[in-house]
Amino acid sequence: MKIFLSPPHMTGRELEYIEEVFRSNYIAPVGEYLERFEDAVRTYTGTSHALALCNGTAGIHLALRLLGVEEGDRVGVSNFTFVASLSPILYQRAEPILIDCDESWQIDLNLVEESFKKERPKVLIVTHLYGGIAQMEELSSLCDRYGVELVEDGAEALGTLYRGRHSGTFGAFGIYSFNGNKLLTTGGGGILVGRDERLMARARLLASQAKEPHYPWYEHRTYGYNYRLSNVLAAIGVAQMEVVEERVAKKREIFGWYREKLGEIADFMPELPGSRINRWLTTLIFKELDPLQVYERLKEKGIESRPLWKPMSLQPAFRDLRCYSRGVSRRLFEKGLCLPSGTQLEREEVEWVCHSILS
Repeated sequence: MKIFLSPPHMTGRELEYIEEVFRSNYIAPVGEYLERFEDAVRTYTGTSHALALCNGTAGIHLALRLLGVEEGDRVGVSNFTFVASLSPILYQRAEPILIDCDESWQIDLNLVEESFKKERPKVLIVTHLYGGIAQMEELSSLCDRYGVELVEDGAEALGTLYRGRHSGTFGAFGIYSFNGNKLLTTGGGGILVGRDERLMARARLLASQAKEPHYPWYEHRTYGYNYRLSNVLAAIGVAQMEVVEERVAKKREIFGWYREKLGEIADFMPELPGSRINRWLTTLIFKELDPLQVYERLKEKGIESRPLWKPMSLQPAFRDLRCYSRGVSRRLFEKGLCLPSGTQLEREEVEWVCHSILS
C-alpha cells in the first residue's frame, strides 16, 4: 500500500475539456478555457477580478510590484509559512519582516500591530496556513488604520471562509495555488484576485511580458514577465472548479475521521469562530510522541507524511531577518505533522494511518 500526502484528484471531465482545447488549437496562454477558469474562480469567491497565472508565487510577485514595493521597502510576512510567501519580497529587493503565528496557527494580530508601530511596512503578506484563515476583518482594519496594504497568500485556502467571506478577498490582492498537491490542481498554476479594475488590468499586462495592445509590433513601455497560464492547464482548472465544494466537504470529512481516532494523543489546528476552513491538510501536534519518529514509522509502511512548515526565522537563508515572535511556530514545527489528506481516501485507509500511529 502507498498512501500519498495530497495527490491530485481528477473529475473525469478534464480530458474532455483538453480535447476541446486541442481541437481549437488555442494551446498558448489565450483561449476560451483561460477565460472560463478565471470566471469560475471569480464567481465562486465573489471577487471582482481574477487572473490565471503559471503559479501562485507569480501572483504575489505581481501584487508587490503593483503596490509599488521597491528596493529598501519593508514588507511584513507570516513567519510560519512556505518560502513562496517570502521569496517575491526578495525579487523586489525589499526587506522582509517576519511575524509569527499565535495559537490559531495563523499570523498573530498583536505581533502585527507591534511591528506596525515600530517599523510600518508598505505591505503585509498574510498566509492562510494549511487551509486555515487569520482574523481577516480585524487585520484588514488594522492595515487600514496604519496605511499598510494587505496581500493574502491563500495558496492553501481556496474554499476557506471567514464570517461568510472567502479567503483572498479581504486585501488589495489575494492568490490561490493550483499546484499538484492543492485542494484543486491544474498540475501547476495559480490565480491572482483583486478588487481594483485598473490594477488588475495592469497585472494582466505585466503577466504577458508587458506587451502593449493596439500595435502590430511588440511595443514595451516597461518590463514584464512570462507569467500567464496556458489554455490547456486552464481547461483542467475548469473541470476542477466544478467540484470545489465537494472537495472541501471531503477534506473536512477526512479531518473528522482523524480527530475521532487521534484526539486523545494530539491537538489539531483550530478553527476560528465564524470561519470554515478547507482542511487542505489534516495537521496536528502530538502531546507526547516525537513527530519525526512517527514520520519514519509511517514511511516504513508506505504512508507519506510531512513535518509542519519550518518557520522562516529558523531557515539558514533567513535567520538574520528581523522577526516578531513568541516562539509559537517553533513549538508547532517541533511537535507537529501533516497527515495524508487526499480526497480519494476512504475511511479504512485513514483508520490504517491512525492504527500505524497508535501502534
